[in-house]
Amino acid sequence: MARIQIPLEALTSRLNFQGRFDSVRSQSITSRFANLKPISEFLDLKRLSKPANFSEVQTRVNYNLGYFSSNYAVVFVMLSIYSLLANLLLLFVIFLVVGGMYGIGKLGGQDLELGVARATTSQLYTALLVIAVPLGIWASPISTVLWLIGATGVSIIGHASFMDRPIENAFSEEAV
Repeated sequence: MARIQIPLEALTSRLNFQGRFDSVRSQSITSRFANLKPISEFLDLKRLSKPANFSEVQTRVNYNLGYFSSNYAVVFVMLSIYSLLANLLLLFVIFLVVGGMYGIGKLGGQDLELGVARATTSQLYTALLVIAVPLGIWASPISTVLWLIGATGVSIIGHASFMDRPIENAFSEEAV
């Protein structure tokens, strides 16, 4: 049976995603959050307005995604924390897997001896897998990730499309 090849470059080139994330990869975390805009500017109610047409929505989104990118990253982190706190079983499974991997790694390849019982690292990894996979499926991580994508998309695209550009910036581009 032949595999279906999806040309991702054809899709992303039309949406202009190629160079949008290059600056994110090249920056460190401290320099990334150094240009956070103040909350009074990020939530300026005087600049909220309904866009006249889709062309204006596109220009606003393009401008605001670059201008408020650090603030949008903070919104994503806050929504991620909220989604984990709302799904405590998923948070428990994450801590269980991370703690289990750390604990098994601390053994340094030696067996775990508890009184008369003895478990090899292979048995410990298998036990962790047998416990974590059903709990992980039950914790519904896919629905949590889909909720996170939807909530982040609505929040960020909604803010970017309704937040007007600063007046001095709008006039400087029209004069050219």
